[in-house]
Amino acid sequence: MDAGRITRRAGVVLVLAAAGLLFATSALTSGGTDLRSESADLGSVVAQRSRENAQRAAQVATLRSEVDTLSRDAATAPGEDPLEDPALGTASGALAVQGPGLTVTLDDAPDTERPASASPDDLVVHQQDVEGVVNALWNGGAEAMMIMDQRIVSTSAVRCVGNVLVLQGRTYSPPYRITAVGDVSRLRAALDASAEISIYREYVAAYGLGYQVSAGQDLQLPAFDGTTRLTYAREGAA
Repeated sequence: MDAGRITRRAGVVLVLAAAGLLFATSALTSGGTDLRSESADLGSVVAQRSRENAQRAAQVATLRSEVDTLSRDAATAPGEDPLEDPALGTASGALAVQGPGLTVTLDDAPDTERPASASPDDLVVHQQDVEGVVNALWNGGAEAMMIMDQRIVSTSAVRCVGNVLVLQGRTYSPPYRITAVGDVSRLRAALDASAEISIYREYVAAYGLGYQVSAGQDLQLPAFDGTTRLTYAREGAA
């Protein structure tokens, strides 16, 4: 066998080996899923993950209720149950809260009020708009807060995928409702003083985005039903 033929066969073997390595790497990376189809249909993936997270949240809520019951049973005196400390329970989200406060509703512009000169981004509520309301209400002394049907705690993060809000593994479509319990006059003043909300209200006037603030005297916010454990935080190098 001549040297050229040997070289060609060796090259074929190397190509096949490299291809096999790539296939194996792809399989390990995807975990058995189709990477192309998943990236091509992000909305379906988000919806599926949301359904899975909702099921897990229901399981967590059941377990949390059992843990709370066991904690109270184990306490030798009422003061030893941390869930009976109103300040701690409110700050951590472990206790339901009710009282006076505000509900702020943000919504995309309706089809009937969309100027021809507006771009798609001008007509929808963005992540920074929701964050602006949340930050303003905290600055206004909010005791507790809820977005849609979920209590907001220190580990909560607002994310948007397209025009869909993702909050703690669940997805929501507009209108978005942010509810805060606290002094109504202080909360209103904080909204009026917010630079971010001022910019949003310019888009409300120009393009018809929705912005509504309503007061309530007996708002009810549920306890947080998720986990506050930090999974990915690590202590930095000294």
